[in-house]
Amino acid sequence: MKQIRVIAESKNKLVLDEAAEKGDWIDLAQINSVDTGLVEKALAAGADKVYQEKLKAAKSEFELQSQKEKSALLSKAEKDRGEDLKKIAELNAKISSFENEKKLAVAEALSKKDSEISELKQKLAAGESQTQLQLQKIQSEKNLEIQKIQNQLENAASKAKISEDNLKQNFESQLKLKDEQIAYYKDLKAKMSTKMIGESLEVHCKTQFEQYLRPVMPNAYFEKDNEVSRTSGSKGDFIFRDKADGVEYISIMFEMKNEADETATKHTNESFFKELDKDRREKKCEYAVLVSLLEKESELYNGGIVDVSHRFQKMYVIRPQFFIPLITLLCNAAKNSLEWQRQLEVAKNQSIDITNFESRLSEFKSGFDKNYRLASEKFATAIDEIDKTIDHLNKIKAALIGSENNLRLANNKAEDLTIKSLTRGNPTMTEKFAALKSQGAKTIPSAKGSASADESASDGQGGLF
Repeated sequence: MKQIRVIAESKNKLVLDEAAEKGDWIDLAQINSVDTGLVEKALAAGADKVYQEKLKAAKSEFELQSQKEKSALLSKAEKDRGEDLKKIAELNAKISSFENEKKLAVAEALSKKDSEISELKQKLAAGESQTQLQLQKIQSEKNLEIQKIQNQLENAASKAKISEDNLKQNFESQLKLKDEQIAYYKDLKAKMSTKMIGESLEVHCKTQFEQYLRPVMPNAYFEKDNEVSRTSGSKGDFIFRDKADGVEYISIMFEMKNEADETATKHTNESFFKELDKDRREKKCEYAVLVSLLEKESELYNGGIVDVSHRFQKMYVIRPQFFIPLITLLCNAAKNSLEWQRQLEVAKNQSIDITNFESRLSEFKSGFDKNYRLASEKFATAIDEIDKTIDHLNKIKAALIGSENNLRLANNKAEDLTIKSLTRGNPTMTEKFAALKSQGAKTIPSAKGSASADESASDGQGGLF
């Protein structure tokens, strides 16, 4: 059993849309489609009379209802129109009263405005008169200030004219003085030898230093270099040194070179670099400066301070007019590193102290070792000598002991010696002694006493040994 789809061809006819069997069913609420063509044909042909009648009844009912509503609307409109007319009359009355109030208010405002205008006109007239007075006062003050400024300008112009004339005169006098100096120096250079020209440049630099730098550097050293180098046999012209708190922070070796215009052989600045650098190193200066008037046409050397450190370390070439500026520049640059130099000097002194201590300790060790070695050698020599002396004394002792034995034997023999024993077996000596005995009885005792003394002496020597 299943649901079958149908099509409504008319209100009285349903057509199956698919094959059906017994037991299949149709859901009228879900009819698939309606054949509207047939319905339209039936309506057009007037087949549906019920519909036409209902349509006619609905139309008449609609017209009746419309007529009633129209009558109600017309009566309501008439009623609303009366009310509107009444409202319009009330509004007209209000408008007329408002117009009257407006006219009164306008008249009152106009009168008030006229009074304000008249008051403002009076104030304006008073303000204009006051403004005019103020303008006149400002104009008079302005004229006075303008006159004062004009006077000041005239005074300033006159002063400027006077100052300009004075400057012009001073410039002309200075120019004249410079021309005279140039002429003087040209004449001087023509008269001077090459050595005198160089010495005049040295005097100029010395004068410049004493005049400009000595007041600000009273303790600075700037003197001639009089010590001739042992290796090269040369010397610089001037040496500049300065200290701060006992620490030398700058030192400069100066060489001044000049020559006469008429000199046949012209020198170059570069020909003096090597010798100047050698002098700087031997005199232990930090910088080397060549103050030169050589190569007068050179744009390089005429341009200012020339750094030639790429050729020789810390070397500069200047014209005489840059002598003072270069010293001040180098001093200021060196003073910036003064603290580092102080610390370096302290470290150097500490290093020197340590080195001195170590060298002294080394000297003490070497001296102590030498003295100990010498003392040991002397002690060993003394011990050897003592041993030799002991051996020698032992030999002397043995010899003395042997001598003592011999002396003892000799003493014993001496004690046993008598005249009788000496003359025994010797008739001559017996006879001699008998003759002597008879001649002097005293001689024999003396001889006996002498012999006894000799024997005593011999005994004493034997006792000594």
